[in-house]
Amino acid sequence: MITLVRRTALACALGALGAALAACGTAGAPAPAPSPSPSPPPTLAPGPAGLTPVFAHGPRSDDRTVALTFDADMTADQGPRAAAGERFDNPELIAALRELGVPATVFMTGRWAEEYPDQARSIDRDRLFEVANHSYSHYAFTGDCYGLPTVARDRMRADVERAYAAFREAGVAEPMPYFRFPGGCHDRAALKELRAAGVTAVQWDVVSGDAFASDADAVARQVLDGVRPGSVVVLHCTRSAAPVTERAIRQIVPELRRQGYRFVRVSELVGTANGRR
Repeated sequence: MITLVRRTALACALGALGAALAACGTAGAPAPAPSPSPSPPPTLAPGPAGLTPVFAHGPRSDDRTVALTFDADMTADQGPRAAAGERFDNPELIAALRELGVPATVFMTGRWAEEYPDQARSIDRDRLFEVANHSYSHYAFTGDCYGLPTVARDRMRADVERAYAAFREAGVAEPMPYFRFPGGCHDRAALKELRAAGVTAVQWDVVSGDAFASDADAVARQVLDGVRPGSVVVLHCTRSAAPVTERAIRQIVPELRRQGYRFVRVSELVGTANGRR
């Protein structure tokens, strides 16, 4: 009994000593520095008269970078067609990009994110990819744009912001501050209306021709013939409207790598244009 009491007392004393030493060791130590906040995605400075800036390609330098971009198109009124079985997504294409290890930027409409929320989240959470804004409705921001319906001028900013709201609802946590006009159609009035949205408009300098194409070889040739250092290539992630894109990518990627190109996301090209790496 006496031995047990002594052991208990010794254990208590050692415990108290250890706590005191720990306190002494940390009392004067500086608090750990907080983790630095991640840098915001690079954007371009506003254009003349404060208009929304427009980015079409990166620097034409010896650094052979190229950005593949994919428009995930779906208009606000195509829900019934999706319900009837039309595929506005292309999971096989995304799987091919993952298999090939190709970074890419997906310009997604809010309506697409609503229709395919699981895919939208999966793309957003994959470090290969980044999600950017392609409007909510995929309505045109000018008249006479490939037959698209037109969004009213006083609703342009709201349409962009509605897309971001749809992304949040789908669980897309990190959409980029980049916007691609449906059809690429824009004018000074549209650039003025989107000033307050704080986005950089992203166009392209290489048209893939994959929309409604049936010949993957022709799409691949058109991309390979057009790419230059810093290029932004526009393709589509909508199988019903671009059924051969995956097959074309499987030709484009190895050939551009053979030529010494490195695939990057749009954010890297924009950052390079700003002098940021």
